[in-house]
Amino acid sequence: MTKVKAAVCHTFGEPLTIETISLCAPTMGEVEVTLKACAICHSDISFAEGGWGGTLPAVYGHEAAGHVTAVADGVHGLQIGDSVVVTLIRACGNCPSCASGKPVICETDQPAEGPLTTTDGAPIVQAMNCGAFAEKVVVDQSQVVKIPATMGMEAASLLACGVITGVGAVVNAAGLRAGQDVVVIGAGGVGLNAIQGARIAGARRIVAVDMSEEKLAIAKEFGATDGILASQDKPWHAAKAAIGRGADAVFVTVGMVPVYNQAPRYLAAGGKVVMVGMPHIGDAATYDPGGMAANGQGMVGSKMGDVVIARDIPWMVDLYQQGRLKLDELVSGRWQLEQINEAIADTKTGSAKRNVIVFD
Repeated sequence: MTKVKAAVCHTFGEPLTIETISLCAPTMGEVEVTLKACAICHSDISFAEGGWGGTLPAVYGHEAAGHVTAVADGVHGLQIGDSVVVTLIRACGNCPSCASGKPVICETDQPAEGPLTTTDGAPIVQAMNCGAFAEKVVVDQSQVVKIPATMGMEAASLLACGVITGVGAVVNAAGLRAGQDVVVIGAGGVGLNAIQGARIAGARRIVAVDMSEEKLAIAKEFGATDGILASQDKPWHAAKAAIGRGADAVFVTVGMVPVYNQAPRYLAAGGKVVMVGMPHIGDAATYDPGGMAANGQGMVGSKMGDVVIARDIPWMVDLYQQGRLKLDELVSGRWQLEQINEAIADTKTGSAKRNVIVFD
């Protein structure tokens, strides 16, 4: 057992507590990673607030990067000292979903017991297969991708979730073609990555929709051609005016039911809504299915950008190194683990693109 410092959630909606906990050594097929950076995702906050259920106590955090410090038997292609991104995507590689190139929806049940316990031996949930609000993690090798040793860890950590979710929604889930038009609703961390994914894919018009003028200005820095305030009456009219028609794809990157209710209104005939943001369990949206059917429109869910991390993270790293994918510009603030509650509060204001916990 290794002793590590971690931010533990004991009660939904209450501040996390910084504690010393125990981390088991890696077993067959697993690696230990000493973390250098872990970004705060809104999914972590939703879980910690109880919006998606779960068991406590738990350690959240799933957008991380660091160095491999231990390798168990059965691990291939990784060795001690490697710089890596750590994701929540744990895949068996053999189930029907994995075999068809959809590891993000792996159908194999996850292990009932994780590597975390209290110092007295009581179990702690390794939330989202990571538990990365901690100094170290032990994860399955399928969750890890090697990156260049020269890459900064703060930028690398963003590739674990926010970047692959936004960019992947465009290139994988939507299959966007050059010359098509898109609307991205929500210009937060994931939305900005959907915007730059659309730019990289060659979209003609990229319309950002948000409640904040400041965030719309930032969206243009990431590739949006137009910005529409969501607070105006029927903002889909303004979006269609900017495009000259409806959108081929509308990316909903916020987990809000009213936004989902409105999303189809932005579509052109034959267009589709790509559902990225996740409302709380039990929240329900309403649609006009007849109208969507008559116009050949559709809706598709996109979990983690439908990525295959061993395929997609390396090309995103290459684009970053070329200066074509913005990562450093996404980092809004840097915080120590002891400041995690302040970092979460700042993230909840909606002003941050990504706050990052940095480890010495």
